Formats: sequence, C-alpha cells, structure tokens
Amino acid sequence: MTMVYDDLFAPPLELVRLYNRSVGGVHEDATDDDGRAYGGLVRARKGKLVEDMTTDIVRLAWQRAGGSLERLSFGDAKTYQVPIQTDYIAGLPAEIRDYINSRQDKYHYRAQVDKHVFVDGKLVMGIECKSYTENAMLKRILVDFRLLKSLHPHLICCLLQLESMLGGSYSDPLANPQLGSPSTHTLMSHFPEVDLNIITLLAGERRVDRPIHQQEYFKELTVPSLKHAISRFSNLLASFV
Repeated sequence: MTMVYDDLFAPPLELVRLYNRSVGGVHEDATDDDGRAYGGLVRARKGKLVEDMTTDIVRLAWQRAGGSLERLSFGDAKTYQVPIQTDYIAGLPAEIRDYINSRQDKYHYRAQVDKHVFVDGKLVMGIECKSYTENAMLKRILVDFRLLKSLHPHLICCLLQLESMLGGSYSDPLANPQLGSPSTHTLMSHFPEVDLNIITLLAGERRVDRPIHQQEYFKELTVPSLKHAISRFSNLLASFV
C-alpha cells in the first residue's frame, strides 16, 4: 500500500485502519490456522505490520518535508559487507595473522537493518522495525547500526516500535522532550556514534501478560501519535530535500 495525501497534515486514517485490521484480527487468524504455530504467526503478522507502516510513514514524512517520491526508495533486503578491522589483525599471533591476511577477502560480516532508506540512490537512513523493544534487544540493534555506520558514517539511525519495554518516557508517543530511561541511555552511551532516534506508536509500557492482539488488551493507535511519528521522520529527512 502506497499512500499519497493532498493534505499531508490531515489525519492518516488509512494507517489506523491498517493497524486495526492487522492487530485486531491476528488472534483469530492465528487460532484458526492449523498449519502454523500460534506464536510464530502472531510475530510474523506484527512484524510485517510494523514494516509496512514504516514504509508509509517515511513516504508521508518525505512528502511533508517537500520531497518528491520519485527520489525516495527502499532497499529492505540489501546487506552490507563490513570488513574485518586491520588493527585487530595486526594484534594477532603471526601464524593466525598470516592466515587471515592470505584470505582477507573472506573476512567480513553481512550487516543490515529492517529498512534502508535511499534518497537519489544514496543510503541516508536505517530503521529497525519492532512490535516492541526491550533493552536486551536494543543491544543488538545498537551493534547492527554501529557496523553500518562504519561504512556509512552519516547514516541516520532510527527505531520504530509499536510498544516499548525500554522504561521511562519511551512508552509515551507524544513525549517532548523524550527523556528516555536510565538503562537505555546507559546502553546508548557506549555507542555514541549511533545517535539512535526511538519512535513509539502506542502508549503504555508493554506487558507480556497483556498482548495487544487479544481483544481485552487491544491498544488504540491514535492519529496524534501517527502525526507525531511522521513529523519526527520529516524533520530527520528534511536536510535531503
């Protein structure tokens, strides 16, 4: 689904409907599916939902900043080869160092995040898309971005999540300023080059015993929350217009 609005400040109601259809029906779909584990289907449905919503939020944000959609593209499946550090090789015992040096083209790590955003064919932003994030997951996200930024130093790094388990103000989509939480800020302080932008869509800290795909715990996706997310992405992308 690609949405284009004449009034870019109007409520993006189609995104609300997409969320309601997907999250509101996932419990019944997962229960009725005989060939797939319940938990796996729920995770897959939520994961695809966040990625689809991210694409449309970024498109709307880019338009709001004044950018043409023809200049914007996504490379979600692309991976980037991060090479082994030469300083690391230099500190190894001679036999191991010589072995690696003779095969150095094989020593790399394939890094990627969920969404790679390009403007005029140039990678400008990476986005991790999560149904929720806790700090144990955040450590992996920070490492992935650190690896990507070794190749693209000016990359804008973002995390878009439905719910938050990071503590503090991350569970308030409209928090301004976003004061964060002690544990998350401490983790991010060890990755100063990443400068992660964390954007949450649903209010309230995630609780494992209250899954939002079950009707009694369903959380509303509000228009103000969506507009705030679009505004934040628009501000991040504005310099590329």
